[in-house]
Amino acid sequence: MAKEKKVQQITDMEEDFAQWYTDICLKAELVDYASVKGFMILRPYGYAIWENIQRLMDAKFKETGHENVAMPVLIPESLLKKEGELVNGFAPEVAWVTMGGSEKLEERLALRPTSETMFCDHWAHVLHSYRELPMLYNQWCSVVRWEKTTRPFLRSREFWWQEGHTIHETAEEAQRETEQQLNCYADFCENVLAMPVVRGRKTDKEKFAGAEATYTIECMMKDHKALQSATSHYFGDKFSRAYGVTFTGRDNTLQYPFQTSWGSTTRLIGAVIMTHGDNSGLVLPPQIAPVQIIVVPVAQHKPGVVEGAQVLCDRLKAAGFRAKIDLSDNSLGWKCAQYEMKGVPLRVEMGPRDMENGQCVMVRRNDGEKTFVRLEELEAEAGRQLEAVQTGLYETARRNLEEHTYAARTLEEAKQLQKEKGGFIKTMWCGDEACELKMKEEAGMSSRCMPFAQEQISDVCPICGKPAKTMVVWGVAY
Repeated sequence: MAKEKKVQQITDMEEDFAQWYTDICLKAELVDYASVKGFMILRPYGYAIWENIQRLMDAKFKETGHENVAMPVLIPESLLKKEGELVNGFAPEVAWVTMGGSEKLEERLALRPTSETMFCDHWAHVLHSYRELPMLYNQWCSVVRWEKTTRPFLRSREFWWQEGHTIHETAEEAQRETEQQLNCYADFCENVLAMPVVRGRKTDKEKFAGAEATYTIECMMKDHKALQSATSHYFGDKFSRAYGVTFTGRDNTLQYPFQTSWGSTTRLIGAVIMTHGDNSGLVLPPQIAPVQIIVVPVAQHKPGVVEGAQVLCDRLKAAGFRAKIDLSDNSLGWKCAQYEMKGVPLRVEMGPRDMENGQCVMVRRNDGEKTFVRLEELEAEAGRQLEAVQTGLYETARRNLEEHTYAARTLEEAKQLQKEKGGFIKTMWCGDEACELKMKEEAGMSSRCMPFAQEQISDVCPICGKPAKTMVVWGVAY
């Protein structure tokens, strides 16, 4: 039976998951729709979440020597076309600029769908010697991809992201970079966003256009569908050759550097919504919450209550928490529902009786657990409660992933499991794209990845019966 809602304007996720998701995006004031179809406005609360993700992730990138740069948003068509696979992969989604002011441009300019071409063009100008390698770059920007079907955060025509681009002296070094950054994303999702992931390699059909190998982290949402949350690509020297990027090697000969790219987007906010949200609204992991603790005075019209609550808020801020107090004349019930809707991890209440007893009440957003706290223990207990929220969110998401991942030995079994239970279906696979397409056609599932953690479910491909080469995780994906 669905949990009783405290905010009536949110559709139950059990009734209509897609509408529940959209309701949260709008009612929690994360986004608004723009006047151009498929574009979204990140409202202050939504952007504050993205800023926290950006701040924490950027620090991780800098720890491994990456530097931020800024590339132009416009790419000449001739430059985009130099690497055939890339342009063919993005051609249906590219938006073109054909006019400059009132004059027609001599060459169409693409609104950046991704920046491999611009980085390669830059490196061709500035790279000279092996002594300058590796070049470890990242940029925070938005890109435009003309999607047909859009949804806030998950798939919009403009979205915000980071895209890392690096070049290296050797293939081995570039491979290490690719894997390092995938693990960086996985650790961030699990330790910051409280989202367990499946790490693995994409099949050739699903890999990034122009890549030799694409690695991914796949997360499971509350409706048991998959969401690709970040990817890391190894390009070899293909782009370097296409764009004439060379350097003088240790043996004094001209060589081509080996390249990687890797990215994550505001899609992570959508992942957080669908991994942790409930019928009362958003539920935010503490590290990315714009407000970690909301202080709500109870019976604030009574003498000393507002002043006492303000002292609590000031103490929490001084201790380094992102705390806020609500002194508005809205009812206590409205305030509680409002901050549940916005996913604030911890609510601190104080009323006249609490003041008499030298205590306050802490309420966790993820499970509603109430704790009476002595005022002298305020800061220490707030830290413990936020840690409990983080742990609780991760454990709930982990159980969802584990309990809805199934092994299948035949195509019929895979189809039946997806139809009846949804989730991730693990099978063996022969490596033939025809079998991959058949799984999609008959079971409605795409290959999510060939996980690093392999299992030997059987010896044959369940689709064609030929000898199996690897295990694949399949699923219905956003």
